[in-house]
Amino acid sequence: VPMPALRPALELCKPTGITLDERSRVVVMLDQGGVGTALINRLEKRGVTCLIIEEAPATDALAAKIEGWLSEGPIQGVYWLPALDVEPNLEDMDLGTFRELNRQRVKNLYTTMRALYDSVSGPNNFLVSATRLGGLHGYDAAGATAPLGGAVTGFTKAYKREHGDVLVKAVDFEPTRKTVPPAEALINETLTDPGIVEVGYRTDDERITVTLVEQPAADGQPGLTLNNETVFVVTGAAGGITSAIVADLAQASGGIFYLLDLVPAPDRDSDKIRLFRTDQEALKQQLIAEGRAEAEAAGERFKPAMIDRMMSGVERAEAALRAIETVEAAGGTAHYRSVNLIDGAAVTAVVDEIRANHGRIDALVHAGGLEISRTLPDKDAAQFNLVFDVKADGFFSLLRAAKDMPIGATVAFSSVAGRFGNSGQTDYSAANDLLCKISSSMRRWRPETRAIAIDWTAWGGIGMATRGSIPKIMEMAGIDMLPPESGIPTVRRELVAGGFRGEIVVAQRLGIMSEEFDPTGGLDLTQANATLEPQVGTTPRLLMVERITAAKLYGGLQVETTLDPNAQAFLYDHQMDDTPLLPGVMGTEAFAQIASIAAPGYTVAAVENEDFQAPFKFYRMEPQTLYLSATLRPADDGQLIAQTVLRSIRELPSGPQEKTHFVADVRLIPTAAEGPTLTAPTVNFSAPAPESLSITADKIYELYFHGPAYQVLERAEVNGAHAVGLMAEHLPANSDPEDVASLLAPRLIELCFQTAGIWEMRTKGRMALPLAIGSVTAYRQPEDAAGQRLYAVITSVNDGESFDAQVVDSEGRVFVTMTGYRTVALPGQVSL
Repeated sequence: VPMPALRPALELCKPTGITLDERSRVVVMLDQGGVGTALINRLEKRGVTCLIIEEAPATDALAAKIEGWLSEGPIQGVYWLPALDVEPNLEDMDLGTFRELNRQRVKNLYTTMRALYDSVSGPNNFLVSATRLGGLHGYDAAGATAPLGGAVTGFTKAYKREHGDVLVKAVDFEPTRKTVPPAEALINETLTDPGIVEVGYRTDDERITVTLVEQPAADGQPGLTLNNETVFVVTGAAGGITSAIVADLAQASGGIFYLLDLVPAPDRDSDKIRLFRTDQEALKQQLIAEGRAEAEAAGERFKPAMIDRMMSGVERAEAALRAIETVEAAGGTAHYRSVNLIDGAAVTAVVDEIRANHGRIDALVHAGGLEISRTLPDKDAAQFNLVFDVKADGFFSLLRAAKDMPIGATVAFSSVAGRFGNSGQTDYSAANDLLCKISSSMRRWRPETRAIAIDWTAWGGIGMATRGSIPKIMEMAGIDMLPPESGIPTVRRELVAGGFRGEIVVAQRLGIMSEEFDPTGGLDLTQANATLEPQVGTTPRLLMVERITAAKLYGGLQVETTLDPNAQAFLYDHQMDDTPLLPGVMGTEAFAQIASIAAPGYTVAAVENEDFQAPFKFYRMEPQTLYLSATLRPADDGQLIAQTVLRSIRELPSGPQEKTHFVADVRLIPTAAEGPTLTAPTVNFSAPAPESLSITADKIYELYFHGPAYQVLERAEVNGAHAVGLMAEHLPANSDPEDVASLLAPRLIELCFQTAGIWEMRTKGRMALPLAIGSVTAYRQPEDAAGQRLYAVITSVNDGESFDAQVVDSEGRVFVTMTGYRTVALPGQVSL
């Protein structure tokens, strides 16, 4: 699932290599809100010559203007700003307005960059486009604000794929009347951070990009119920892939299908369709004979390429008939309509028919479209317009015709070309990303409709991508073809499995499409690692964050930390079978620390959804390196969520072995300007006398494997569903050096773990290890106890299914709160 992710501040990023000075000649296509004017003022102060396009000219006039400027000297780059302008509401436009706004935004961009293709082609050249999708490229709960900008973003990403050495960025902003901050951001993005293409500004100084996160389709919400009354509308129904998906939906529902395609309604008794199904070689020979006869009759020379087109026509007719037959075989009703999706009136007529017959559409699947791969110099305007308009105009016309009519869900067929850009597919990328952003915007103006966009990879075994050299090209690019058995059920799954609305990528290995644009993700490692050095009067250094190695587009902030079990007490006092294990609590602390450096100005509020998937072992008492990563995404109320992972990489004879050990989400909240950011609670607590706690440390650590630094319990007691553990005093140092930062008070969390373990040993007769934490927050550190004794108070939930815990002092001040702690039992029985 595409998700917004926080980027490092520009001052921590590498320069792009672009220079803007008196040698620069730059095209600026203005917006109507003043950002372009502010941009020109700042560029001219640098000595840049600005070649200004004030209004959206006609195509021929624009091309002539660019050619005229080129005749006067090279052009270094382009700032493209029309997508900053306010758009009418989509449902309030007519098709003519929709087309004109797309012409101004993306088709004029096509004309400009085609003319500049050879000029804007190298390392000191750039294309920077700007959009007003909301600052997060539409990947937030609210949805895109000016969705036509999606076409500009899609084109921009595809241009990067055609000219990899060019600095290319699509910069998104929130709706605002400000002009100076966006103008300055456009210049700064030109000069800094070569690691990304998509960047957005949620505020004037907080940068985000778009990454990918795996999520299950089931989200606990109800999905669409499919039955024989479900009304489907499917465009592109005569495509091989779409026909197979229609069959899957029909078998699941037996519903009512309106099947739309350019192909004429198929003849059920067609001999050609019969031959296509039974003997394609015989069909080919028949078509050759017919083609020769037609050519001779017309006095023309027969061309074998005609046969491919004729075979393709029969194939689409067969797919259309197959879609009809599979619907009927499943007990459903099929209405086939031959419609040109560019013909708005024809599309409206079909929707009006559906309105009259049913009054609703339950699932609108927009699969219509075509793809013609050619780089910009070889892609004429007619081809660009055709590829773009079929997808864009078709979706618009369907939605506009269905105004005020209920639509349960829309499924727009996009492509990885829309998500990542693809060489030769500027039109296809633009149209597909437009569909994604329109779908996002529907959360604003059609909130009752679940709008879904699917970015398909190339299919294997079915469809156009299976022919010719495409499979080999995909293999060389490291891209896996999608097996039909995986792809075909996807639409049904997305409709019925949950309530998700948004964009998904359906693919396996993405190869070059998911490769980083820069080895360190655009991060200046010297500048970034300098931030780890403690400043005078600030918090001590972070032990679990040793060195920053990258800020990747796909993977987030990367950190490596090497630990020596001979030096660190939390390792050599935490051994099982003579092998040190990284304590789960130190993994929790590591997650808090990497999240804190990834988000300056924020405070760790909690570590949530932590899973201890596999122990991190220090074999043979040798130092090992922790590989930590954190991807931060915006959350509600100005908060951030860092998705963190702890991995190991072991060098084995068979090659490097990467393993995931712990994962967690870290919740961060803006740091308060004054006073504490987290309000530390106080509870009613009557501290028991130490001697009233009958389970003593000597009994406890006959069973537990912990050494002195992790013998955190002095005494404990179990009473029904509850347990209390008294923290030991005068523990040895946790680490070397001792004076390092502690964000989550790891040994207080350990106190909770061990006290819960006492409850399990006393109540269930089992030894258990940490498995997961629902949420843990540290309000105070052990040194804040100021002489007061500390107690872990544990409550068993559902007879030990999970545990809730607090660490409090004798006055009831809460130090740590933990919920949803779960364990996994070791084999055998123990007695305490």
